[in-house]
Amino acid sequence: MNTDKSNENRKLAGENPQLKKAAFIDRDGTLIEEVNFLARVEDLRLFPFTIEAVELLKKNDFLIVVITNQSGVRRGIFSENDMRAIHDEIQAQLNGQIDAFYFCPHLPDENCACRKPKTQMIERACADFAIGLENSWMIGDKKLDIETGFNAKTKTALVLTGYGMKEKEKLNEKPDLIAENLLEAAKVICFRRN
Repeated sequence: MNTDKSNENRKLAGENPQLKKAAFIDRDGTLIEEVNFLARVEDLRLFPFTIEAVELLKKNDFLIVVITNQSGVRRGIFSENDMRAIHDEIQAQLNGQIDAFYFCPHLPDENCACRKPKTQMIERACADFAIGLENSWMIGDKKLDIETGFNAKTKTALVLTGYGMKEKEKLNEKPDLIAENLLEAAKVICFRRN
């Protein structure tokens, strides 16, 4: 597993004993439009609601942590530098509101510890930011995103953008929330009464 170096807003655990809450957000199909193996910055498209969704989560004290499987690196479709350029552009378009990007470059059959639905990317974020999982959410458009949340013991939200409509039918266990898109999920997450 690798961490993108856009973690300038990192707060180490020793700086604040309070555990923070995080929105762990899948990248493709959730935060940005799905492009099969997105390799070029010029093909990147934020959803029209992404900026408002991220701003709402930030206003409600969520860290924004993108966790993404990017096997295109290992497949040779794009380099880590290409992927980092895409992350830099997402960060620029979102006015620097992403707290961190974590990515898994491995192939599905490599059995690494970081590829979703395994939880190493979330564990690394928790170590880097002192995150409490009981108040955090995993948000994505695939069954494996929801399974990642189950495995990490976060709350879970499936969005119906990207692959969400098809993936909804594959779920063995219901997530905490099914929402039209990231903004609708953010509204429920931020304004629900626990």
